Amino acid sequence: MRINPETVERIKHAADIVEVVGDYVALKKRGANYTACCPFHNEKTPSFNVNPARQIYKCFGCGAAGDPVKFVMDIDGIGYGEALRYLAQKYSIEIQEERLTDEQEQRQNERESLFIVLNFAKNFFEDQLLTTEEGQSIGLSYFRERGFNDTTRKKFELGYSPEAWDALAQAALAKGYSAEILEKAGLFIPREGSATGGYDRFRSRVIFPIHSVAGKVIAFGARIMKTDSAAKGHQPKYLNSPETAVYHKSEVLYGIFQAKNAIRQADVCYLVEGYTDVVSLHQAGIENVVASSGTSLTVEQIRLIGRFTPNVTILYDGDAAGLKAALRGLDLVLEEGLNVSIVTFPPGEDPDSYVRLIGTEAFKDYLRKSARDFITFKTTTLLADAGEDPFRKAAVIGEVVGSIVRIPDAIQRQIFFHKIAEMMRVDEQMLISEGNKLLRKQKETRPNTQSGKNEKSELNGPNDVAVGEVENRQEPVLAPTVKVLQRDPVVQHEQECIRLLINFASFELEPTVSLCHYMLSELTGVEFRQPLYKHVLTVFRESFSRGEIPETDYFVNHPDPDIRSEAIDLVTTRHLLSDQWKDKYEIFVPTELDKLHDLAFTNILRLKKGYNELAMQEIREQLQKTKDEAETNLLLHQFMTHKNIEKEIANLLGSVIS
Repeated sequence: MRINPETVERIKHAADIVEVVGDYVALKKRGANYTACCPFHNEKTPSFNVNPARQIYKCFGCGAAGDPVKFVMDIDGIGYGEALRYLAQKYSIEIQEERLTDEQEQRQNERESLFIVLNFAKNFFEDQLLTTEEGQSIGLSYFRERGFNDTTRKKFELGYSPEAWDALAQAALAKGYSAEILEKAGLFIPREGSATGGYDRFRSRVIFPIHSVAGKVIAFGARIMKTDSAAKGHQPKYLNSPETAVYHKSEVLYGIFQAKNAIRQADVCYLVEGYTDVVSLHQAGIENVVASSGTSLTVEQIRLIGRFTPNVTILYDGDAAGLKAALRGLDLVLEEGLNVSIVTFPPGEDPDSYVRLIGTEAFKDYLRKSARDFITFKTTTLLADAGEDPFRKAAVIGEVVGSIVRIPDAIQRQIFFHKIAEMMRVDEQMLISEGNKLLRKQKETRPNTQSGKNEKSELNGPNDVAVGEVENRQEPVLAPTVKVLQRDPVVQHEQECIRLLINFASFELEPTVSLCHYMLSELTGVEFRQPLYKHVLTVFRESFSRGEIPETDYFVNHPDPDIRSEAIDLVTTRHLLSDQWKDKYEIFVPTELDKLHDLAFTNILRLKKGYNELAMQEIREQLQKTKDEAETNLLLHQFMTHKNIEKEIANLLGSVIS
């Protein structure tokens, strides 16, 4: 089924760019707009801009840009139709659909099918938990023993998978889902040597659905319920969905959908190990908590947390040996610019058991008092293990310095060098020297990166822009399909003409004379060199000939992705003037509207000057090639004509021509 055009327009009209982006990224208001670190590429300084007036977003680092629908498509890696359905659900818009042809039905997106069947499975597991005798006696009783109430159970959509070999598969097949899509979703395992037989992946287990940031079910975690040792001997206690087209465990955090708003508000994310830790803390009122689902913390998971807060507190409940192994992996968090703290619990306790033991307020107080920054915690832990052995102490110094140099902020590095020097009673300058040696080695092993950033040249943004490039680029990056010669001065003046037209075409320079009227009159007979700008200028000319002036939104929402991307670039301002200039200091700074006529006049003159210089350069080249006297005299005459034009333009611009 396809969403009809009227419904599409209702969805686009209802979707608010600030709300949509804010579901995924922590936005900060800056003037009339909002800013954040870009979710599409790795950066430390915010270059991601959200414009509520235009209902668009733009990253000045990687070039990502678009409207609410495009943002959802890029952030979740989904198709246009699926993004529209997500927004329709978010804004409670009833979808009116049109039937597709049989051929279109067959080509229906596999990802959408996976989401549909995963949601069916989630509903099946919930129904089994609440309505069947087996589910109530085993699954529901387990959740109640853990102290989970009905509100918490519904919030996390907990369920139960029955012991039968293929209960889910039979229910899904009866509803028309294929065995192939069940297998691709990680729900069904076909029996070897059988064309039709197989069994459910999850059996006799309580189910913890895993959600994407947008709230879609993408996988499941399941805990075994059988208590006899024979049954448990060959089955893991916890079982997760395999990797699928919609689930990549290294990029997902359990509970992120339920926790994202609380993380933004508290400006800290608590990271735990297990599903039940997350659920239990949520029920206790501590909602800014997620779990890594039993996997080692990955760069992708760290960056996911970094969308919402730079502060991470890891609640660790393992033994000493496991803690030391975990400490080595946390350097990744430092490298991403996050502030890391560690909290450990008394022997035999974990976040779930401890919050139930001492209560919510005491637990919060314990976290505040027990949290130690990662560098200090690591130093204390390793020193205690080294004892008085000088060789082991030296190894500790090397390991701690290795962690400090991972911190991208130079001021923070300096503070930690000073603190660790005092803790270890060693010379601070010696630590700094060792750190500098490590930094030099890192640069030597990363010759292809800029400023020592990003060891890989992997592509992180929706426009496939390399991370190593974007962090050091000064100008906005255009979508790769837009062939704009940014260094060509003539093309830059063409771009400025188009920018003025897209932003201010209908503004009147004087009564009855719009900017569009003025610029098109001045550009009569001029043909732009850059194809995209030439096309946009033609749109203005054709519209004006019909008595119409295209508005900014026409280009920002244009169906041609090249025009849409370029328009968003040209209407988005990276820097905004503070209101304090006028309100506090009473300093008046003229805006573009105040000097619009001069901007248009000057740019058109510079554009014509550029074309004139190109013509003169072409004549010079012809003069070098010709040996005919008559042709030479003609070319010289033409050259002098263009030289006079150059002088006229220079006089108008106030330039000096030699």
